Amino acid sequence: MRELAAQLTADGPDDGMTGLVRRLFDAHDHALPYLAHRQELLTRGELRERVAKQAAVFAGYGIGAGSTVGLRTPPSFTQVEVLLALWQLGAQVLLFDFRLKPAEVKALCATCRPQFMVSAGVNVQATFGFRSEYEVVTECLGGGRPAGTGHRLVQFSSGSTGRPKVIGRTARSLAAEVDRFTRVPGMPAAGDRLLLLSSTAHSFGLIAGLLHSLAAGVQIVFAPRISARDILRTAVEHRVTTLFGVPMHYELLAAASDPPALPELRVAVSGGELMPPQVAARFAQRYGIAVGESYGTTETGVVAMDAGGTLRPAVGPAAPGVVVREHRGELDVALDESPYLFDSGGTQYEDGWLHTRDRATVDASGTVLVHGRADSLVVIGGLKVDLSEVENVLREHPAVQQAVLVHEGVTEAYVAVADEAEQPSEAELLRWCRERLADYKLPRLIRVLETLPRTSNGKLLRQAAVLRTHSAV
Repeated sequence: MRELAAQLTADGPDDGMTGLVRRLFDAHDHALPYLAHRQELLTRGELRERVAKQAAVFAGYGIGAGSTVGLRTPPSFTQVEVLLALWQLGAQVLLFDFRLKPAEVKALCATCRPQFMVSAGVNVQATFGFRSEYEVVTECLGGGRPAGTGHRLVQFSSGSTGRPKVIGRTARSLAAEVDRFTRVPGMPAAGDRLLLLSSTAHSFGLIAGLLHSLAAGVQIVFAPRISARDILRTAVEHRVTTLFGVPMHYELLAAASDPPALPELRVAVSGGELMPPQVAARFAQRYGIAVGESYGTTETGVVAMDAGGTLRPAVGPAAPGVVVREHRGELDVALDESPYLFDSGGTQYEDGWLHTRDRATVDASGTVLVHGRADSLVVIGGLKVDLSEVENVLREHPAVQQAVLVHEGVTEAYVAVADEAEQPSEAELLRWCRERLADYKLPRLIRVLETLPRTSNGKLLRQAAVLRTHSAV
């Protein structure tokens, strides 16, 4: 397949996404199945018709080239058709994870000021399991601004200061990444059936899953629930050949009792966070398939990939067209321009390099070995969590003076109360966090202490062992 990036028209940036959507649909026969859930099947042609109808509705609201639109829907057929419809119109889409709480969405909108918000017309927090279709509600927001750049996908990632980073991707950037995936050995191709467990609101599930599959003629299958039983039943019923997920999914499957044989499964890839070697080993022993690794960032897309899982603990060679370097013990990725909007990136992009702030080494063959984070970001269930963001939320509680979070397998919070304040219970502080943070960001344990331990120069200590000892005194 010719490079999609080279196929994009030379018209203005507003036409780039329209052209990319058209070329993705035209890449294969419209009769090929694309989305499947239980007994529901949507062909490429049927999806294209739905996209056209949704686009006509959105155009009636005044959405067009350069409009800024927030999209907050659960993973579903509806999410795919709405996203493609907005892109077909040339809109800039701000993609919100539906698990974010209203306060988090409100804060992000205050920065980005979208003109419209498209969301599911039901209480998505109350939904259980995958639903293929949702009614959507389109709201016109006062004070919104049109896109000031050519970015057509806007995503959010935790920053090292507690302020979320706002990350933009252009049509050309997305097309180039889809092309990279088509050239990675082991990626699914026409006729394959991909069981997609990774979140479609995040880069790996969206681009390696949804967009690459549309370009490559791959059928995507969704499981009704994220449980070992439902995943395995779906894999058998749909005769899946490929599995994309995060380590949590593979851990579930590796622990399943008496799992069925999956004779047609040939590729399983983990993305979003590094796969623990012991989890990969248990999965391989149980199912006879090595788990591959896809490493990337929201800013860059895929950086390195080993779909066959033969190079662990390395994450694989740099993806085609990606230039990396080892700089001061950390991994940098070359980018032509900063991906950050609203000055949210700080110093993470400098002189043509994106500093991933992952400790890493790159060997003579270009294979990348990642050793972990170099700052306050941790990865939980495939999602980045900034510990300082959670600390800030705890400090906003009227009784809390200081808060420290540590993460060693699980996230633990240690707080000190203000003088004369009534000591809050751990349950109260957890409720406080739950009202203001997505569930995956919540600390698993909260300890209320009289004081927090400090270094000799007055800095708060952040060693888990010291904090645990101090809390036991």
